Amino acid sequence: MFITLEGPDGSGKTTQIRLLYDALVAAECDVLLTREPGGTAIGDQIRTVLHDIENSDIVPETEILLYSASRAQLVGQVIRPALAAGTIVLCDRYADSTMAYQGYGRGLNLEALTAITDFATGGLKPDLTLFLDLEPEIGLTRRKTSGQEWNRMDRQTLDFYRLTRRGYHTLAEMEPERWVSIDASGSITEVAAAVWATVQRRLNLQGQSPCG
Repeated sequence: MFITLEGPDGSGKTTQIRLLYDALVAAECDVLLTREPGGTAIGDQIRTVLHDIENSDIVPETEILLYSASRAQLVGQVIRPALAAGTIVLCDRYADSTMAYQGYGRGLNLEALTAITDFATGGLKPDLTLFLDLEPEIGLTRRKTSGQEWNRMDRQTLDFYRLTRRGYHTLAEMEPERWVSIDASGSITEVAAAVWATVQRRLNLQGQSPCG
């Protein structure tokens, strides 16, 4: 099963996906944790370029192609082989981020983005996408006080983040069988419980030792 976590900056994706990973390991599942952009040696180099505050001149078209290059490497080198081996794959962001950020946020042509994404991924889509939903103002405040890396993508306008969140909502409405929206305004424990309950239902893990 291929599971992705999506959401605005500051929604707690990285924390929650690590907690989900730990829960699946405890449930004796064969599970792999990765992220976007990055997840491979080549992808991590691209991530550095994309996140470098000095690269403020990157135009939206370059941005989407760099993200897609990192994604193509991750899918080909990591995700597809793991899925073929029967491993549960968890990914912190995936192609839906491109549609939300570069499509709805930047205003790039959605059909073009879909074609580029399909080429980069070979049409691979997640089985389950958990959307950690949060007001942009709250997310940005969390990011600023978290002590985490403050990168180029964190320096966008509030309107950009509002458009991005609206884009996520649109994507979720288009594929309700894949998306599950989770309120990310609660505590880490509360959100983790909602995430785990959703994954348990999808994997049918309740009351049994699932993957061992």
